[in-house]
Amino acid sequence: MEAKTKDLWVLIETKEDGSAKNVGIELLNPGRILADKQGGALVAAVIGHNVDAAVEAANVHGADKIIVIDGEEYGQYTTDAYVIALTAMLEKYAPTTMLIGATPNGRDLGPRLSCRLHTGLTADCTSLDIDADSGNMAWTRPAFGGNLMATILCPDHRPQLGTVRPGVFKKPAEGAGKAEIIREDFHVAADQIRTTLLEVIQDAAGEIVDLEGAEIIVSGGRGVGSAENFDCIRALADALGATVGASRAAVEAGFISHSHQVGQTGKTVGPKLYIACGISGAIQHVAGMSSSDCIIAINKDADAPIFGIADYAIVGNLHEVVPALTAEIKKLKA
Repeated sequence: MEAKTKDLWVLIETKEDGSAKNVGIELLNPGRILADKQGGALVAAVIGHNVDAAVEAANVHGADKIIVIDGEEYGQYTTDAYVIALTAMLEKYAPTTMLIGATPNGRDLGPRLSCRLHTGLTADCTSLDIDADSGNMAWTRPAFGGNLMATILCPDHRPQLGTVRPGVFKKPAEGAGKAEIIREDFHVAADQIRTTLLEVIQDAAGEIVDLEGAEIIVSGGRGVGSAENFDCIRALADALGATVGASRAAVEAGFISHSHQVGQTGKTVGPKLYIACGISGAIQHVAGMSSSDCIIAINKDADAPIFGIADYAIVGNLHEVVPALTAEIKKLKA
């Protein structure tokens, strides 16, 4: 398929109440830069049911145009309904590029779209750029177990598709909102939807850890030493009103559940404050938290790689430093 425009699309996933999921709004931030760079419009594609709240969010966060696909069949995500609808819209408007959040739904949807449209897909991206002359996207993602970063091009096919990790980019600032809103009356027949959602079962025995939405995260690594020792990490997090995170090494050692994992095989986060306790700073972990506004690292190894990206470095035994830090924070709040 050939691109008819230089427009760049961002998929705005919606929740059951019709509001926008964070990742779609986050992607309007790099979307704005990339669309401007190649001289196209930034288009938000909103799909769901009763999605006025999501449309307004896309509007005030900088979209130039908003394509709205609203119907009861889109209220719960199904592969068939979403792929059929979005394929039709992409064929009709033929943008050059589409950004999709690397959520469970986005990771399901992206490959199906790429097959329908006979184009490429770069999954799980953490960095984006574009060549203004050729319009070729440079999609960067971890490769080989996170030991290096690969930059991938799709020069021969359009639209270029990529899924981007939640939390990599910050939401753009709100503005007045002047988007052109185009409501598409497109529906998918019930007999074209082959799956039905029967029940939602929460992972980790109902434990929900909102790492991507957290403003402060206190994470522990292999250096914490045991599951019992994670109590000091939790105590510091409680004192700060923070969320508890962990490195892959800590999860694999059985110190804490996977729902807390930050990094290439966990969640990508960008909080205002990230405190890394006993985390060496392997590239797998750094790829998931390096966009944090402020990073404090606590490690007894003065040569730990984590200190290379930290704003503040504390060289010391975390089992002494963390309780002392917790006590001082409690004093300040008393």
